[in-house]
Amino acid sequence: MTAYTLSNLTVAFAIAAAAGLFTVLGSALVIFSKTPNPRILSFGLAFAGGAMVYVSLTEILGKSSEAFTQAYGASRGFAAATLAFLAGLAAIAFIDRVIPNPHETLDPNDPAFRENKRRHIVRVGMMAAVAITAHNFPEGLATFFATLENPAVGMPLALAIAIHNIPEGISIAAPVYYATRSRRKTVLACLISGLAEPLGAVLGYVFLKPFLSPAVFGAVFGIIAGVMVFLALDELLPAAKRYSDGHETVYGLTSGMGVIALSLVLFHF
Repeated sequence: MTAYTLSNLTVAFAIAAAAGLFTVLGSALVIFSKTPNPRILSFGLAFAGGAMVYVSLTEILGKSSEAFTQAYGASRGFAAATLAFLAGLAAIAFIDRVIPNPHETLDPNDPAFRENKRRHIVRVGMMAAVAITAHNFPEGLATFFATLENPAVGMPLALAIAIHNIPEGISIAAPVYYATRSRRKTVLACLISGLAEPLGAVLGYVFLKPFLSPAVFGAVFGIIAGVMVFLALDELLPAAKRYSDGHETVYGLTSGMGVIALSLVLFHF
């Protein structure tokens, strides 16, 4: 396999960290501005979903198949990549079942949200932070390994995850800021959650480094593809549809796919 230099590792880690820190941008939208335009939010979420699905199915899953083919041959390699993809879907579905991502329950404009007592709001904010932090670990791992193997794949994936992290930051910041009125605590809560992505990248690399081989890379990329597709279909697109007031979801979805497709074409020249 490729011998990665310190520069390769630094760039991959930096991109994973940058994507994670977009969670803090969500806190800024809560602290410094009114509720974001829901139609713009719908378009952005769908754009991220389209980008994530496209790059996962056309590039990351392909990398999985290539790596497994190098290890086991063409027919077995394709089968192994498919199994890894399905394993990724199953793994993130299990995590989501055990620790649901609470986007739907955190709208600060919901009367039920406003009527809750301060202590309950703090608890909701903490639950949101814990849940989103747990979901950020595999995203950080995905961004890091995708960028490490091929920046042309990692950069579009990082962009999609970064957009995805903005409403996650809002989900954490809204209850924390509503309950505490502290900008510092609100930003800190989002920062801690966002740092889960570079932490996931570091832990993933440290634990997998001794075992890196074509088969391991194939498994990692197949699982990553499954995780990213699940997140897009389970979180991003339903959330985009909730905020939509027209065709923003399908426009965002197709725009995300189109932009990522064109960027990959340019990267391959």
